[in-house]
Amino acid sequence: MQLIACNTKKDYKTIFNDSKLYSNTVHELNKVVMGNNFSPIVASRNYLYANVAAYEVIAAGYPNQYYSLAGQLHGLTTVPKPVAGKTINYEFSALMAFCTLGESVTFPEGSMDDYVNSLKKLAKDHGMPSDIYENSLEYANSVSKVIMSWSKKDNYAETRSMERYNVQAEDPSRWVPTPPAYASAVEPHWNKIRPLVMDSAAQFKAPPPFPFNITDKKSAYYKQVMQLLDSTRHLSDEQKHITEFWDDNPFKLNVSGHVMYGTKKFSPPGHWMSIVGIAAEKAKADYATTVFTYTKTAIVLFDSFIQCWNEKFTYNTVRPETVINRSFDPDWQPYLQTPAFPEYTCGHSTGSSAAAEALTSVFGDNFAYTDSSELEFGIKNRSYKSFNEAAMENTWARFYGGLHFHPTCLSSNKYGKEVAQLVDERLHMKKTGK
Repeated sequence: MQLIACNTKKDYKTIFNDSKLYSNTVHELNKVVMGNNFSPIVASRNYLYANVAAYEVIAAGYPNQYYSLAGQLHGLTTVPKPVAGKTINYEFSALMAFCTLGESVTFPEGSMDDYVNSLKKLAKDHGMPSDIYENSLEYANSVSKVIMSWSKKDNYAETRSMERYNVQAEDPSRWVPTPPAYASAVEPHWNKIRPLVMDSAAQFKAPPPFPFNITDKKSAYYKQVMQLLDSTRHLSDEQKHITEFWDDNPFKLNVSGHVMYGTKKFSPPGHWMSIVGIAAEKAKADYATTVFTYTKTAIVLFDSFIQCWNEKFTYNTVRPETVINRSFDPDWQPYLQTPAFPEYTCGHSTGSSAAAEALTSVFGDNFAYTDSSELEFGIKNRSYKSFNEAAMENTWARFYGGLHFHPTCLSSNKYGKEVAQLVDERLHMKKTGK
């Protein structure tokens, strides 16, 4: 738990009207997500509902600046309005709603209790009147109940009991589990999750991948295998840094002899949640703008993962590691650990381009920033001239890591951007511009 160090003389209005406090709260959820080993796609669901709950509180508190998402996101029909005459601190209330949804969507009850209690103590210690305190909690609870009810109708629970992925090892073009964990395919039914803005999981169809062909040296498939194999055998220190920076493996299984242990990092959507906070701080965004930006980014990440997972389990393409070990070099290993789902398309490149597009829509193109998200994992910072430059670097990171062919990453970047552009066109959030 980590709250902003603050002057005890500041009153509660000043304390809670600080966008850094909201970013700290998102980071707290990030740590809980990481600690529970959730896959990137499941993590995107946590960030989505938590941020939407907070956004709805802020939209109610700033009705001249923001629209509710009710009637705009699929299945969200109405959100309760504040009771007339009751004074609410909307910033504090938004934090309470965020934490309620953040832990309740997937986690066991009580995952964020210590942090929530610290926020409540912050309110009391800085003079929040008891009626405003109670009104704020009451409104957060009323919004949270509606968002929670809405979340339970997105088919997540139903997909928990659907059949597991059918491995067909006799087909060399089809995905099979990879070392060292040889884990089952992650979320093969995610395309059945209710999208937010897209009409369906299949609205944006990527073209088919290159036909599997490892015998014809002139074929596009053979050439992309050779490109990856040659490049990964000669990675520069800079390429390794790029690869490690965008690894974002939420659970890497390390194997040394008979000893196995896991190491954790933020997942891809968690990494982009951190980038939102970095950008908001650099732009000196106010509290409401910060919540809006996190929410818009969470929405595009959520829908982009649905789009990507539909492609993955439509084509079920084999990973480079499997192809190379079987037919070219049995001793070759990718620089990064291969995740447990098909190769085409790339989830990280899809989500990164979608998030970059959302952030560009808020802060503009050519927004230079330094990403310090990975410092807590011992990986030095990287700087970018724009969010889109960062997303394009990601397409190389997944290639250098040996996880994806580069044409896959480029296609993924294109369709992630298209998902984000649809969100930008259809959603009305700010009353002065997008």
